[in-house]
Amino acid sequence: MFGLTPLNRNQLQKRDGHDFIDFYNMLDDFFSDNPFSLRNPGSQAFKLDVKDQGNAYLVEAEMPGTKKEEIKLDYQNDYLIIKVEKNEEINEEKENFLHRERRSSSMQRSVYLKDIDVATVEAKLEDGILKISLPKIEQPSNKLQIEIK
Repeated sequence: MFGLTPLNRNQLQKRDGHDFIDFYNMLDDFFSDNPFSLRNPGSQAFKLDVKDQGNAYLVEAEMPGTKKEEIKLDYQNDYLIIKVEKNEEINEEKENFLHRERRSSSMQRSVYLKDIDVATVEAKLEDGILKISLPKIEQPSNKLQIEIK
């Protein structure tokens, strides 16, 4: 359910005669190697799972085709911020035709996670999955056994 994008009914009424161009763009997006295509409105956010493991939180983000140099992680004011910035330039030469495209996209997600031990946070990108382990700070107990004299 989280991957669904609502359809704007007004867009169905605004047909401008470019249906074939839209169809070809849809085919290009479908067969593209780039999972973060700019024409796809649902692609501006990546999927995120947050698990409470008792002594730590585990955050897993799906990022197929993303390099670790394109990812920035921050922890500020009890928020984990995951940001991806992609800049691509495609050059294609065939006979007398030169094809050049530039793409730039940016995506960001933030998750509220309180009482994190920031000195021991670890992150790993493997097989298109970013795994972030955020150990919790040991909270001092408010209980105190009072000895009677």
